[in-house]
Amino acid sequence: MDVGRSMELQKMNGQHSRDLGPDKLNLEEGFDGLEFMAERDEFLPGTRPGIKAPQFTDFEGKTSFGMSIFNLSNAIMGSGILGLAYAMSNTGIILFLILLLFIAILSAYSIHLLLRSAGVVGIRAYEQLGHRAFGQPGKVLAGSIITMHNIGVCSCCLSVREWYLDGRYLIIIVSVIIIFPLSLMRHLGYLGYTSGFSLSCMVFFLISVIYKKFNIPCPLEEITSHSNHSAYALMESHGNHSFVTPAYVNSDEDFCEPQLFTINTQTAYTIPILAFAFVCHPEVLPIYTELQDATKKRMQTVANISILAMFVMYGLTAIFGYLTFFGGVESELLHTYIKVDPLDTLILCVRMAVLVAVTLTVPVVLFPIRRALLQLLFPEKPFHWARHITIAVCLLIIVNLLVIFVPTIRDIFGIIGATSAPSLIFILPGIFYIRIVPEETEPLKSKPKIMASCFAVLGFIFMVMSTSFIIIDWVSGESRSGGGH
Repeated sequence: MDVGRSMELQKMNGQHSRDLGPDKLNLEEGFDGLEFMAERDEFLPGTRPGIKAPQFTDFEGKTSFGMSIFNLSNAIMGSGILGLAYAMSNTGIILFLILLLFIAILSAYSIHLLLRSAGVVGIRAYEQLGHRAFGQPGKVLAGSIITMHNIGVCSCCLSVREWYLDGRYLIIIVSVIIIFPLSLMRHLGYLGYTSGFSLSCMVFFLISVIYKKFNIPCPLEEITSHSNHSAYALMESHGNHSFVTPAYVNSDEDFCEPQLFTINTQTAYTIPILAFAFVCHPEVLPIYTELQDATKKRMQTVANISILAMFVMYGLTAIFGYLTFFGGVESELLHTYIKVDPLDTLILCVRMAVLVAVTLTVPVVLFPIRRALLQLLFPEKPFHWARHITIAVCLLIIVNLLVIFVPTIRDIFGIIGATSAPSLIFILPGIFYIRIVPEETEPLKSKPKIMASCFAVLGFIFMVMSTSFIIIDWVSGESRSGGGH
C-alpha cells in the first residue's frame, strides 16, 4: 500500500514524464500523454499539494461542443465579410476561392501549433505561452499585441456612423445596454447563446445577398439630375417587389460577365485582406480552457468546423455579391445595395442585422483583452469582481472615445492590424512552437519545426505587404486596402 501511494505521488508531481523517451514523444500519442500529464500537474487545480493553481483556469470543462463552435465562429466573423465581394472583383472567382481555401488551411494549422505548444507545457493562455517561450518579455509582447489588436477590432465593430446620421449616441447606448452587461460575464462559455444569435444575423445577411442576386438586373443605368445629384430611375418590378436601379458608367455586355481569374493593380491588396479573414487566435485558448471534455483533438475539431463554416459563408457572400454587381461592387457591399435603393426595406433590415451581429462580437473580443491585462498587471491575484468590472468599464470607455472622437480610427488601427494580425496568426504560433517543444522531442531540423519556421517567415511577408500597402494608400490619399476583421 505504501509503495502504491509513493508511486502515485511521484506521478502526480510530474516525475513520470521524465521517463518518456524521445522516441515515444515523437508520436502523436506521446504528445497526448505528455499533454495529459502536463495538464494534470500544472493545469488542473488542486492536483499538486502546496502549489496554488493558476487563476485563469479556475473554471474548466463546462462549455458544450456546440457553444464553443458558436463562440469561435463569432470571433472569426467580423465586418470584413462586407469587403469580400470587392476582393473577388479584383481576383476573379477561381483565384479568390483558391486564396480563401489556402488561408483557411493555414489558419487551422496555426491553431494546431498553438494547441500543440499548449499541450506540451500544460498552459492554456496565449500570454503564458509567451512567458514560457521568451520569459517576461514574451509575455508582455503577446499580451500587448492581443490588447491592441482586439481594441482595434472592437473599434471597427462600433464604427457605425456611416450608417446613421449621428452614430455617437447609438454607440454609447449600445455599449451601455448590450455590450457592458455581456462583457461582465466571468466565463466565455456564457456568450455562446449571443454568439449563436450573432451568427444567425449573418446567415440572414447571406440569404439576403443570395436573394438580391436574382432581383437586381445588370447592367444598371444612371441618370444624373440637373442638381448634380444622382437620380435613380428605371423602376424595375420583380413580383411584388419594386426598387430603383442606378447604374454605372460602363454598361457594356462584358461588364456583366463573371471573371474567373483577374490580375490588376488591386489584386495584391486582396491578399492581406484574405490573410486576416480567419483571425480568432486570441480566443482559441480561452475557449479551449472552458471546453467540456477538453482535449487537443476535440479543440482542433471545434476550430476546423468553425473555419469551415466561415469559409462557406465567406465564399457564398463573395460569389453572390460579386455576381450581383460584378465590377461595380464597392469595398463595402451594403453601400452598393444602398445605391440601388436607399429605402429598400430588406436592405434596411440587413443593415440592422449586421449591426447586431458585429455588436454581439464585441464582448467575445473583449474577453481576451481583459484576460491579457489580468495576466500582465495582476498575475498572482485571485478573481475579484471589482477588478473584473473596472477593467470592462475602462475598456469600453477607451473604445467609445476612440470611435467617437477619432474620425480616422479605422486608418489608425489599420496599421496596427497590419502588424498584430500576422503576429497572432503566423509569427507567434510558429516561434512559440519552435521554442516550447523540446529539442529532444523534435530537433530543430525536424520537419514540424521547419514548417513552423516557414510559417513564421510567411507571417513577416504578410506584415511587410500589409504595412507597405497601407503606407501607399496614405501617400496616395486612396483607400484600396480596406477590409478589416
